[in-house]
Amino acid sequence: MDVVTQLQRQFVDYTTSLYHEGFLDDQFTQLQKLQDESNPDFVVEVVSLFFEDSEKLLNNLANALQQQIVDYKQVDSHVHQFKGSSSSIGAQRVKNVCAAFRNFCEENNVDGCVRCLQQLKYEYNLVKSKLETLFRLEQQILAAGGSIPMMA
Repeated sequence: MDVVTQLQRQFVDYTTSLYHEGFLDDQFTQLQKLQDESNPDFVVEVVSLFFEDSEKLLNNLANALQQQIVDYKQVDSHVHQFKGSSSSIGAQRVKNVCAAFRNFCEENNVDGCVRCLQQLKYEYNLVKSKLETLFRLEQQILAAGGSIPMMA
């Protein structure tokens, strides 16, 4: 088996595992379908913007939860924004943590919010690492002269 075929198989297996393990949902597939020859870096660009926004939101959330008097409306607003952006790229596990986080905001439960922030950081860093690995695999396939397999 040549290098390109091996990398393509690895790409398909890895991508499949990201869906099966709940890291990604169909929204990521929809994002990939928007990428074409006229915009070959579309997915990487959109996901990179997600990473930038997420880092800011995580910092904003950490700061908001460290205040003497927590403004739960502000915290909820940040979480709502995070949920929307994670949903738009198909980061399913991040989106799910955001949903639980919002419930704690409604209850004005600072301990629950702090626990959710830790879980959110964990899931975000995990999906970020997984997507960076996926993008590296894509680059290796292209560098070897292959094409990226389309997922069904």
